[in-house]
Amino acid sequence: MDEDTDVLELTQTFLEREDEGLDVSTETSSEAALTRLEDGSFDCVVSDYNMPGMTGIEFMEAVRERSPGLPFFFFTGKDRDEMDAISEGADVTGYVQKGTGTERYGDLAREIRTAVEG
Repeated sequence: MDEDTDVLELTQTFLEREDEGLDVSTETSSEAALTRLEDGSFDCVVSDYNMPGMTGIEFMEAVRERSPGLPFFFFTGKDRDEMDAISEGADVTGYVQKGTGTERYGDLAREIRTAVEG
């Protein structure tokens, strides 16, 4: 979930390249993502933090109301210290900071695989 379609396309491409077992679906609004979550079956949710309409924490809480055990990751430009302060006490599965290199997608793919298989 990210409001930037270019970021979504890039993330989808690299995650599916990193792990052929990942089938990535994308949405650009929290409302559409929540509707899709209710209508389908998903193994985890990956979201940016800064989005129109609601914060990443608000989105995560809405996801938790619908699917309490579903792994939830932030993939955002915010640094770890800032995210740790923001998400303190929140039920976040993991966090990977966006970067300029493609290694971040490998990190995110490994985190997703570990959470889904665990």
